[in-house]
Amino acid sequence: MNAVRRLRAGLKGWGGVGAMAVLCALTLVFALVLPVKGTRGDGATGTGGQGLARGTQARADECDTMKDPENQSLRPSSDESGPAIERIRDNDVLTVGVDQNSFRWGYRDPNSSKDEAELEGFDIDIVRRIAQEILGDRDKVRFRAIPTSQRIPALQDGIVDMVVRTMTISCDRMQDVAFSQPYFKTGQQVLAPKSSTINGYGKTLAGKKICTAATSTAWSTLEAGKKSGELPASADISLTVPNQLDCLVRLQLGEVDAVVTDGALAASQAAQDPTVDLKGAPFTTEYYGVAMNLKDVDLVRRVNQVLVDYLKDGWQDSYDTWLSGTLGDDSAQSRPPSPQQYSD
Repeated sequence: MNAVRRLRAGLKGWGGVGAMAVLCALTLVFALVLPVKGTRGDGATGTGGQGLARGTQARADECDTMKDPENQSLRPSSDESGPAIERIRDNDVLTVGVDQNSFRWGYRDPNSSKDEAELEGFDIDIVRRIAQEILGDRDKVRFRAIPTSQRIPALQDGIVDMVVRTMTISCDRMQDVAFSQPYFKTGQQVLAPKSSTINGYGKTLAGKKICTAATSTAWSTLEAGKKSGELPASADISLTVPNQLDCLVRLQLGEVDAVVTDGALAASQAAQDPTVDLKGAPFTTEYYGVAMNLKDVDLVRRVNQVLVDYLKDGWQDSYDTWLSGTLGDDSAQSRPPSPQQYSD
Protein backbone atom coordinates (compact mmCIF):
# COMPACT_ATOMS: atom_id res chain seq x y z
CA MET A 1 0.00 0.00 0.00
CA ASN A 2 3.01 2.33 0.28
CA ALA A 3 3.19 2.38 -3.50
CA VAL A 4 -0.46 3.42 -3.64
CA ARG A 5 0.18 6.29 -1.26
CA ARG A 6 3.12 7.50 -3.35
CA LEU A 7 0.93 7.43 -6.48
CA ARG A 8 -1.84 9.34 -4.73
CA ALA A 9 0.64 11.90 -3.49
CA GLY A 10 1.68 12.53 -7.07
CA LEU A 11 -1.83 13.30 -8.27
CA LYS A 12 -2.53 17.02 -8.19
CA GLY A 13 -6.27 16.83 -8.89
CA TRP A 14 -9.08 14.83 -10.41
CA GLY A 15 -9.17 16.49 -13.80
CA GLY A 16 -6.45 14.89 -15.92
CA VAL A 17 -6.60 11.74 -17.98
CA GLY A 18 -3.52 10.40 -16.23
CA ALA A 19 -5.06 10.79 -12.80
CA MET A 20 -8.24 9.07 -13.88
CA ALA A 21 -6.39 6.18 -15.49
CA VAL A 22 -4.26 5.62 -12.39
CA LEU A 23 -7.30 5.65 -10.13
CA CYS A 24 -9.09 3.13 -12.34
CA ALA A 25 -6.07 0.85 -12.22
CA LEU A 26 -6.02 1.08 -8.45
CA THR A 27 -9.71 0.18 -8.34
CA LEU A 28 -9.08 -3.03 -10.26
CA VAL A 29 -6.07 -4.02 -8.18
CA PHE A 30 -7.43 -3.23 -4.74
CA ALA A 31 -11.15 -3.81 -5.36
CA LEU A 32 -11.73 -6.09 -2.37
CA VAL A 33 -8.90 -5.25 0.01
CA LEU A 34 -9.89 -1.98 1.64
CA PRO A 35 -8.69 -1.41 5.20
CA VAL A 36 -11.36 -2.56 7.61
CA LYS A 37 -12.26 -2.21 11.21
CA GLY A 38 -13.42 -5.59 12.51
CA THR A 39 -13.93 -8.75 10.50
CA ARG A 40 -16.75 -10.95 9.37
CA GLY A 41 -15.35 -14.00 10.99
CA ASP A 42 -18.10 -16.57 10.69
CA GLY A 43 -18.37 -16.59 6.93
CA ALA A 44 -22.11 -16.03 7.21
CA THR A 45 -23.90 -15.99 3.89
CA GLY A 46 -26.23 -13.14 4.68
CA THR A 47 -29.33 -15.14 3.80
CA GLY A 48 -31.15 -14.94 7.09
CA GLY A 49 -32.02 -18.15 8.90
CA GLN A 50 -34.61 -19.70 11.16
CA GLY A 51 -37.01 -17.31 12.77
CA LEU A 52 -37.05 -15.09 9.65
CA ALA A 53 -39.31 -12.11 10.24
CA ARG A 54 -42.55 -12.03 8.28
CA GLY A 55 -42.99 -9.68 5.36
CA THR A 56 -41.82 -9.57 1.78
CA GLN A 57 -41.09 -6.79 -0.63
CA ALA A 58 -43.52 -6.45 -3.53
CA ARG A 59 -42.97 -8.88 -6.37
CA ALA A 60 -41.36 -7.49 -9.51
CA ASP A 61 -44.50 -8.15 -11.59
CA GLU A 62 -46.58 -6.11 -9.13
CA CYS A 63 -43.97 -3.37 -9.23
CA ASP A 64 -44.12 -3.27 -13.05
CA THR A 65 -47.85 -2.67 -12.86
CA MET A 66 -47.66 0.07 -10.24
CA LYS A 67 -44.61 1.82 -11.72
CA ASP A 68 -43.44 2.98 -8.32
CA PRO A 69 -40.58 0.78 -7.05
CA GLU A 70 -39.56 3.49 -4.58
CA ASN A 71 -42.77 2.81 -2.63
CA GLN A 72 -42.37 -0.95 -2.31
CA SER A 73 -40.05 -1.41 0.64
CA LEU A 74 -41.04 -2.83 4.03
CA ARG A 75 -42.50 -0.81 6.86
CA PRO A 76 -39.80 0.72 9.14
CA SER A 77 -39.17 -0.88 12.52
CA SER A 78 -36.82 -0.37 15.45
CA ASP A 79 -37.02 -4.06 16.36
CA GLU A 80 -33.52 -5.56 16.51
CA SER A 81 -34.35 -9.19 17.33
CA GLY A 82 -34.23 -10.65 13.81
CA PRO A 83 -31.64 -13.11 12.43
CA ALA A 84 -29.85 -10.71 10.08
CA ILE A 85 -29.27 -8.11 12.78
CA GLU A 86 -28.22 -10.82 15.24
CA ARG A 87 -25.71 -12.07 12.66
CA ILE A 88 -24.23 -8.59 12.28
CA ARG A 89 -24.02 -8.17 16.06
CA ASP A 90 -22.39 -11.57 16.48
CA ASN A 91 -19.77 -10.53 13.91
CA ASP A 92 -19.49 -7.13 15.63
CA VAL A 93 -19.07 -5.47 12.25
CA LEU A 94 -21.26 -4.27 9.40
CA THR A 95 -19.92 -5.44 6.02
CA VAL A 96 -20.90 -3.03 3.26
CA GLY A 97 -20.30 -2.90 -0.48
CA VAL A 98 -19.31 0.62 -1.54
CA ASP A 99 -17.52 2.55 -4.25
CA GLN A 100 -14.12 4.09 -3.64
CA ASN A 101 -13.93 6.24 -6.78
CA SER A 102 -17.25 8.12 -6.97
CA PHE A 103 -16.28 11.70 -6.19
CA ARG A 104 -18.20 13.00 -3.17
CA TRP A 105 -20.23 9.79 -2.87
CA GLY A 106 -17.73 7.12 -1.88
CA TYR A 107 -14.09 7.92 -2.61
CA ARG A 108 -10.58 8.31 -1.32
CA ASP A 109 -9.33 11.84 -1.83
CA PRO A 110 -5.95 11.56 -3.62
CA ASN A 111 -4.99 14.96 -2.24
CA SER A 112 -5.83 14.11 1.37
CA SER A 113 -3.29 15.24 3.91
CA LYS A 114 -3.76 11.99 5.80
CA ASP A 115 -1.19 9.24 5.31
CA GLU A 116 -3.99 6.72 4.77
CA ALA A 117 -6.89 8.51 3.09
CA GLU A 118 -10.17 7.29 4.53
CA LEU A 119 -13.28 6.58 2.53
CA GLU A 120 -15.62 9.54 2.64
CA GLY A 121 -18.69 10.92 0.90
CA PHE A 122 -22.48 11.00 1.00
CA ASP A 123 -22.95 7.22 0.80
CA ILE A 124 -20.25 6.64 3.40
CA ASP A 125 -22.06 8.92 5.84
CA ILE A 126 -25.17 6.74 5.49
CA VAL A 127 -23.14 3.58 6.14
CA ARG A 128 -21.68 5.03 9.32
CA ARG A 129 -25.10 6.14 10.56
CA ILE A 130 -26.46 2.60 10.07
CA ALA A 131 -23.45 1.14 11.92
CA GLN A 132 -23.99 3.61 14.75
CA GLU A 133 -27.65 2.63 15.12
CA ILE A 134 -27.16 -1.14 14.90
CA LEU A 135 -23.76 -1.61 16.59
CA GLY A 136 -23.42 1.59 18.61
CA ASP A 137 -20.19 2.53 16.83
CA ARG A 138 -19.97 4.34 13.49
CA ASP A 139 -16.53 2.85 12.86
CA LYS A 140 -17.57 -0.80 13.12
CA VAL A 141 -17.71 -1.10 9.35
CA ARG A 142 -15.93 -3.43 6.97
CA PHE A 143 -15.88 -1.69 3.60
CA ARG A 144 -15.65 -3.78 0.45
CA ALA A 145 -15.10 -1.92 -2.81
CA ILE A 146 -17.20 -3.58 -5.49
CA PRO A 147 -17.69 -2.65 -9.14
CA THR A 148 -21.10 -1.58 -10.39
CA SER A 149 -21.65 -4.92 -12.12
CA GLN A 150 -21.02 -6.93 -8.92
CA ARG A 151 -23.40 -5.21 -6.53
CA ILE A 152 -26.16 -7.82 -6.75
CA PRO A 153 -23.86 -10.90 -6.79
CA ALA A 154 -22.07 -9.56 -3.70
CA LEU A 155 -25.37 -9.56 -1.83
CA GLN A 156 -26.58 -12.90 -3.14
CA ASP A 157 -23.27 -14.60 -2.31
CA GLY A 158 -23.16 -13.18 1.22
CA ILE A 159 -19.97 -11.18 0.64
CA VAL A 160 -21.64 -8.10 2.14
CA ASP A 161 -24.56 -7.35 4.46
CA MET A 162 -25.71 -4.46 2.30
CA VAL A 163 -24.71 -2.28 -0.63
CA VAL A 164 -24.69 1.51 -0.32
CA ARG A 165 -23.37 2.55 -3.71
CA THR A 166 -25.63 4.99 -5.59
CA MET A 167 -27.81 2.00 -6.47
CA THR A 168 -31.09 2.79 -8.19
CA ILE A 169 -34.23 1.06 -6.95
CA SER A 170 -35.83 -0.73 -9.90
CA CYS A 171 -38.48 -3.37 -10.53
CA ASP A 172 -35.99 -5.65 -12.29
CA ARG A 173 -33.53 -5.51 -9.42
CA MET A 174 -36.29 -6.25 -6.91
CA GLN A 175 -36.34 -9.79 -8.28
CA ASP A 176 -32.83 -10.30 -6.93
CA VAL A 177 -32.35 -8.03 -3.91
CA ALA A 178 -34.40 -6.12 -1.35
CA PHE A 179 -34.26 -2.33 -1.17
CA SER A 180 -34.74 0.15 1.60
CA GLN A 181 -36.99 3.11 1.08
CA PRO A 182 -35.23 5.78 -1.03
CA TYR A 183 -32.57 8.08 0.37
CA PHE A 184 -31.88 10.18 -2.74
CA LYS A 185 -33.73 11.35 -5.86
CA THR A 186 -31.96 11.67 -9.22
CA GLY A 187 -32.39 10.90 -12.94
CA GLN A 188 -30.43 9.77 -15.99
CA GLN A 189 -28.42 12.47 -17.75
CA VAL A 190 -25.90 12.80 -20.59
CA LEU A 191 -22.27 13.77 -19.98
CA ALA A 192 -20.15 14.87 -22.95
CA PRO A 193 -17.25 17.20 -23.81
CA LYS A 194 -18.16 20.87 -23.60
CA SER A 195 -17.24 21.24 -27.27
CA SER A 196 -19.63 18.46 -28.33
CA THR A 197 -22.72 19.11 -30.45
CA ILE A 198 -24.67 16.71 -28.24
CA ASN A 199 -27.36 18.68 -26.40
CA GLY A 200 -28.95 15.93 -24.33
CA TYR A 201 -30.94 12.73 -24.68
CA GLY A 202 -32.43 12.46 -28.14
CA LYS A 203 -31.59 12.99 -31.79
CA THR A 204 -28.17 14.57 -31.23
CA LEU A 205 -26.96 11.17 -30.01
CA ALA A 206 -27.45 9.74 -33.51
CA GLY A 207 -24.28 7.98 -34.65
CA LYS A 208 -22.60 8.60 -31.29
CA LYS A 209 -20.86 6.00 -29.16
CA ILE A 210 -22.22 6.01 -25.61
CA CYS A 211 -20.62 4.44 -22.54
CA THR A 212 -22.58 3.02 -19.60
CA ALA A 213 -21.75 0.79 -16.65
CA ALA A 214 -22.66 -2.87 -17.04
CA THR A 215 -25.97 -3.81 -15.37
CA SER A 216 -26.74 -0.13 -14.75
CA THR A 217 -30.19 1.39 -15.20
CA ALA A 218 -28.56 3.75 -17.70
CA TRP A 219 -27.94 0.91 -20.14
CA SER A 220 -31.41 -0.58 -19.77
CA THR A 221 -32.95 2.88 -20.27
CA LEU A 222 -30.96 3.40 -23.47
CA GLU A 223 -31.93 -0.05 -24.73
CA ALA A 224 -35.60 0.73 -24.11
CA GLY A 225 -35.15 4.11 -25.79
CA LYS A 226 -33.86 2.49 -28.97
CA LYS A 227 -36.84 0.14 -29.05
CA SER A 228 -39.31 2.99 -28.53
CA GLY A 229 -37.62 5.33 -30.99
CA GLU A 230 -36.76 7.98 -28.40
CA LEU A 231 -33.08 7.21 -28.98
CA PRO A 232 -31.86 7.12 -32.61
CA ALA A 233 -31.25 3.61 -33.93
CA SER A 234 -27.74 4.64 -34.99
CA ALA A 235 -26.66 5.41 -31.41
CA ASP A 236 -24.05 2.85 -30.34
CA ILE A 237 -24.69 1.60 -26.79
CA SER A 238 -22.59 -1.56 -27.10
CA LEU A 239 -19.79 -0.42 -24.78
CA THR A 240 -20.35 -1.24 -21.11
CA VAL A 241 -17.70 -1.16 -18.39
CA PRO A 242 -17.48 -2.61 -14.86
CA ASN A 243 -17.29 0.78 -13.12
CA GLN A 244 -18.88 4.13 -13.93
CA LEU A 245 -15.54 5.91 -13.56
CA ASP A 246 -14.20 3.82 -16.45
CA CYS A 247 -16.69 5.62 -18.70
CA LEU A 248 -15.23 8.99 -17.77
CA VAL A 249 -11.76 7.73 -18.66
CA ARG A 250 -13.03 6.45 -22.02
CA LEU A 251 -14.59 9.85 -22.64
CA GLN A 252 -11.37 11.65 -21.76
CA LEU A 253 -9.40 9.39 -24.08
CA GLY A 254 -11.79 10.11 -26.95
CA GLU A 255 -12.93 6.49 -27.21
CA VAL A 256 -16.60 7.41 -26.70
CA ASP A 257 -18.69 10.48 -27.48
CA ALA A 258 -20.84 10.54 -24.37
CA VAL A 259 -21.58 8.93 -21.02
CA VAL A 260 -25.05 8.27 -19.65
CA THR A 261 -25.42 7.85 -15.91
CA ASP A 262 -27.37 9.21 -12.96
CA GLY A 263 -27.34 13.01 -12.97
CA ALA A 264 -26.01 13.10 -9.40
CA LEU A 265 -22.98 11.03 -10.43
CA ALA A 266 -22.59 12.89 -13.73
CA ALA A 267 -22.39 16.19 -11.85
CA SER A 268 -19.59 14.80 -9.69
CA GLN A 269 -17.74 13.58 -12.78
CA ALA A 270 -18.09 16.99 -14.41
CA ALA A 271 -16.58 18.48 -11.25
CA GLN A 272 -13.60 16.14 -11.67
CA ASP A 273 -12.93 17.24 -15.25
CA PRO A 274 -13.60 20.83 -16.39
CA THR A 275 -13.55 19.79 -20.07
CA VAL A 276 -16.84 17.87 -19.82
CA ASP A 277 -20.33 19.03 -19.00
CA LEU A 278 -23.88 17.83 -18.41
CA LYS A 279 -25.94 18.03 -21.58
CA GLY A 280 -29.66 18.59 -21.31
CA ALA A 281 -32.00 17.89 -18.41
CA PRO A 282 -32.47 14.55 -16.64
CA PHE A 283 -34.74 12.33 -18.73
CA THR A 284 -35.84 9.89 -16.02
CA THR A 285 -36.72 10.03 -12.33
CA GLU A 286 -34.94 7.49 -10.14
CA TYR A 287 -34.20 6.86 -6.49
CA TYR A 288 -31.20 5.43 -4.67
CA GLY A 289 -31.79 2.85 -1.97
CA VAL A 290 -29.76 0.62 0.33
CA ALA A 291 -29.75 -2.88 -1.16
CA MET A 292 -29.86 -6.03 0.99
CA ASN A 293 -30.39 -9.77 0.64
CA LEU A 294 -34.00 -10.70 -0.07
CA LYS A 295 -34.15 -12.87 3.06
CA ASP A 296 -32.87 -10.19 5.43
CA VAL A 297 -36.33 -8.83 6.16
CA ASP A 298 -35.51 -7.64 9.68
CA LEU A 299 -32.50 -5.72 8.40
CA VAL A 300 -34.54 -3.99 5.69
CA ARG A 301 -37.06 -2.81 8.27
CA ARG A 302 -34.35 -1.59 10.65
CA VAL A 303 -32.49 0.28 7.90
CA ASN A 304 -35.74 1.94 6.88
CA GLN A 305 -36.18 3.25 10.40
CA VAL A 306 -32.61 4.54 10.36
CA LEU A 307 -33.34 6.37 7.10
CA VAL A 308 -36.58 7.85 8.45
CA ASP A 309 -34.59 9.35 11.32
CA TYR A 310 -31.61 10.28 9.13
CA LEU A 311 -33.74 12.27 6.70
CA LYS A 312 -34.89 14.34 9.66
CA ASP A 313 -31.47 14.70 11.28
CA GLY A 314 -28.26 14.14 9.33
CA TRP A 315 -29.21 13.98 5.65
CA GLN A 316 -29.11 17.73 5.08
CA ASP A 317 -25.76 18.15 6.83
CA SER A 318 -24.28 15.42 4.64
CA TYR A 319 -25.74 16.99 1.50
CA ASP A 320 -24.26 20.37 2.42
CA THR A 321 -20.85 18.81 3.06
CA TRP A 322 -20.54 16.62 -0.01
CA LEU A 323 -23.05 17.50 -2.72
CA SER A 324 -23.94 21.18 -2.58
CA GLY A 325 -20.74 22.00 -4.48
CA THR A 326 -21.84 19.92 -7.48
CA LEU A 327 -25.64 19.89 -7.26
CA GLY A 328 -26.26 23.33 -5.76
CA ASP A 329 -27.35 24.61 -2.36
CA ASP A 330 -31.03 23.78 -2.89
CA SER A 331 -31.41 20.14 -1.89
CA ALA A 332 -35.18 19.98 -2.43
CA GLN A 333 -34.91 18.31 -5.84
CA SER A 334 -32.62 15.61 -4.41
CA ARG A 335 -34.49 14.85 -1.21
CA PRO A 336 -36.72 11.78 -1.67
CA PRO A 337 -40.38 12.05 -0.68
CA SER A 338 -41.70 9.91 2.12
CA PRO A 339 -43.02 6.62 0.68
CA GLN A 340 -46.70 6.86 -0.20
CA GLN A 341 -47.13 3.25 0.84
CA TYR A 342 -45.20 0.19 1.97
CA SER A 343 -45.49 -3.29 0.52
CA ASP A 344 -46.82 -4.85 3.76
